[in-house]
Amino acid sequence: MKKSLLFFLFFIFYGNLVFAQRDTDHWIAPFYETTSHIGRMLYLSTDSVQPFDVTIYSNNIARGTVTISKGSPQTFTVQQAFISTASTSEAFSVINKGLYIKGEKPFYCTLRLASNTTHAEIVTSKGKAGIGKEFFVATTPSPYNSTTNNFTAGVLATEDNTTVTVTWGNTANISFFGATPTTNTHTFTLNKGQSFIFAGSGAIAANMDKFTGARIVSDKPITLTNGNMNGNFGTAASSGGSDSILDQSVPVERLGNTFAMVRTRSNTANDLEGGLIIATESGTQVFINGSATPAATLAQGEWYRISGSNYITQGSGHSNMLISTNKNVYLYQFVSVNNNNYSCGFNYIPPLNCFLPRKIDEIGKINEMPAGNFGENTSPSDTVIKLNILTETGATVTVNGNTPTAAQGPFQLTGNPNWVTYSLSGVTGNITVVSNKAVTAGINGGFSTAGYGGYFSGFSSIPLIAKQTGNCIPGLILEVDDSYDTYQWFRNDIPIAGATNNSFTPTQTGNYTVKITVGSCVPVTTPVYKVFSCLEETSKSKTVCEGYLNIVPQFSTSTQNFVPGTVQIITPPANGSVLVNTTTGVISYTPTYGFSGTDKIVYKFCGNAPEFVDCEQVTLNLTVAESPTVNDATLRTCFLENNIATGLFNLPNANVTLQTGVTKTYYPSLTDANNQTNEITNAANYIAPNGVVYVRVANANGCYRVAQITLVVFPPTFSTVLQDKVICIENKTTLDAGSGFSGYEWSTGATTQTITNVGVGTYWVKLKTGDCVAKQEVKVYASEQPVISNIEISTNNITIDVVGGNAPYEYSIDNIHWQISNKFSELPRGDIKVYVRDTYNCVPTEVSITVPNIINVITPNSDGINDILDYSALANKPNLVFDIFDRYGNRIHRGNKENGYQWDGTTNDRKKISTGNYWYSISWNENNRTKTPVKFSGWILVKNRE
Repeated sequence: MKKSLLFFLFFIFYGNLVFAQRDTDHWIAPFYETTSHIGRMLYLSTDSVQPFDVTIYSNNIARGTVTISKGSPQTFTVQQAFISTASTSEAFSVINKGLYIKGEKPFYCTLRLASNTTHAEIVTSKGKAGIGKEFFVATTPSPYNSTTNNFTAGVLATEDNTTVTVTWGNTANISFFGATPTTNTHTFTLNKGQSFIFAGSGAIAANMDKFTGARIVSDKPITLTNGNMNGNFGTAASSGGSDSILDQSVPVERLGNTFAMVRTRSNTANDLEGGLIIATESGTQVFINGSATPAATLAQGEWYRISGSNYITQGSGHSNMLISTNKNVYLYQFVSVNNNNYSCGFNYIPPLNCFLPRKIDEIGKINEMPAGNFGENTSPSDTVIKLNILTETGATVTVNGNTPTAAQGPFQLTGNPNWVTYSLSGVTGNITVVSNKAVTAGINGGFSTAGYGGYFSGFSSIPLIAKQTGNCIPGLILEVDDSYDTYQWFRNDIPIAGATNNSFTPTQTGNYTVKITVGSCVPVTTPVYKVFSCLEETSKSKTVCEGYLNIVPQFSTSTQNFVPGTVQIITPPANGSVLVNTTTGVISYTPTYGFSGTDKIVYKFCGNAPEFVDCEQVTLNLTVAESPTVNDATLRTCFLENNIATGLFNLPNANVTLQTGVTKTYYPSLTDANNQTNEITNAANYIAPNGVVYVRVANANGCYRVAQITLVVFPPTFSTVLQDKVICIENKTTLDAGSGFSGYEWSTGATTQTITNVGVGTYWVKLKTGDCVAKQEVKVYASEQPVISNIEISTNNITIDVVGGNAPYEYSIDNIHWQISNKFSELPRGDIKVYVRDTYNCVPTEVSITVPNIINVITPNSDGINDILDYSALANKPNLVFDIFDRYGNRIHRGNKENGYQWDGTTNDRKKISTGNYWYSISWNENNRTKTPVKFSGWILVKNRE
């Protein structure tokens, strides 16, 4: 049925979120259309001067991408299969319909519907402000029967495993498409991208509004599209026809209790104007235009229709209305054109509050609809667009840089002197509204017998954080509108130093909020925005050398520990098998038998944080290669002279492999070789004793095996024949190194086994055995000469004592005749020579001694004959001692220089001694090299005569 020109009011009341519709993510739930609309098109616009892509998904599948920027809005044609149904089999059941629209930066999104020029509607996406966990359904109170009319309420899930419960009035007998439930409640579960539509026929007029006020509760965020496709809320007797009446709802936490509406273009038909209030709490009172008397009191889920007669004319045909409640409610404004039932529609109206934007930038292609053939994007020549603006009293307003005329406003709002309104007719294209105070705007439009309207911001009662770009860190930029006075960002309730702008780039995961102030309003803090890290995608390379590889997942940058149970194989290997140990998370890779070459595994794992879990996806490029072939070897070398237990080895000379193109490194232990620690850096000059070292042989692929090198040090081989010798110093001898050596080199220069005519001295010989040479030292000692240590003379006998040399000794007093006895007797008085030689029979030791004259009797009577005992002749002998003893051994006299080595028969005190026998002892050292001591003793008879 045709309808006359619809004046469809688009009026934005922006809540605490600036540009609530301006967002990076939009969801639009499907609807049931009894009357088909061939034109379905998304209109996408942004204030970003930097172009970016917007991708449209349905059933989690990308259906297309457009690129938008400021001044360059774009459209995208939506197939019916993605957004609506006319089949009862798809009602009251889980289906895969609905849209998810995602951009790199914030943008506006509306779904515009048209059935050529007969029906039209705009569904305005509220972005993230349009998703939540509790809603109340809105449909129109239509009093007319029509099989082309219906009510519809579509739910779309944004996450997997979302449980939804819907409850409606227990006295309402509702006729649903696709089911006849026996109770007034229904519960179902949706995964992300799945949807569920409640719809019922308008063939029974009373069925059109029975689902109004139904409560929808979910455990995860959903979005709701509700209304009538088609419907009619006119009450006049002549009312009839139908139009598309549809909009996206908001969750109850986005609601408020103060609203303003501007009358549309049905100036006399009050049944086609006004609005619909839906209570979310019992005891809700409704007040009109500041009245202290409530127009209605509602229970939860009850609704109240506001008549268009409550609009107050403010001048120039401009009428507006103030609605307030004591509790938060839904308000949908009824709109129409020229008092015609064919042009019905409604819009969700957001509440007034302190936090409205200072600009709306930009509303794209406001004069276009998909009204052409097959839903083409067109601008019919008879299109009429009216822009309505709501702003604070005293504000300076511009539209596309121009100030409105006095005839366009401002107009006062009865009941609230703080707000004024404007109306501008005939606007086209892209619209930007800027004010120096809070502002919001909407449009009414129509062409031929179709009308439409929409609005673009103000869908939240509290500020919200939006994504400016990106989805996670790094790359995520958060923002709130730039219309507020001050900003302070918080992470986990802790203020972030210096974060006082309307945008912020987080570098850490966590719960982010912003505290915002504007004017004299009480500061508010946004709900938490949870920031997660992006899936980190990394590439690694490994070589598989021994037929298997154990892979332990490890984060590249995150400090979290990976959880074994999260390890999963995204892409299995093409040339091997892989197994994940669910207990340890270790990935075991085994290449196909005999395979060598490249392979690839893609695996993913996540961390152990309680909420902000880091995940990483690793592309592991594998090179399957063989390890080198090695064999153990032995190195032998000669001893070092300075430490015969060690030798000098050239380790690279060890033949441990025949393969070329390998790298060899050397280590003192097998563990070091495997771990590449404590490398032997002087391998070509390695000093070591007997033992082993290890060589790590690696090929170009990094595969390796370890071989053992046994080190053998040849000890020196010395002559057992060659011994030190002792000879007389005047003699010569022969040195023999013995046989069995392959070479000789003497210190004398001789190269023979023996050397002759060798005198006393130190000699060496280098003895060659194989390649080794041992240097052996030999000494020829001079024999030790015997020393005459003492000679005792008794009368004319001597006894010779000898030390040193090598016994037995031989003695002589003429160097001709030798005896083995050390005693000589009957020697003449005077000087004689004593000779001694030892077993070496060298030049004898010679000592000259004096055999003193022996006097046995003195008669000290001063007669000049034998008066004294006189040994002054020995005065030249060193250490001469001359003592006289009595028979008791008492010394009674000592001869010395003072008494001339004489004795006159007196004691030391000059007392004459008695006649009798006395004993004497004389000792001295001979004047020779060895100072041979000589001792001469005997007795003497003293006769004293008076």
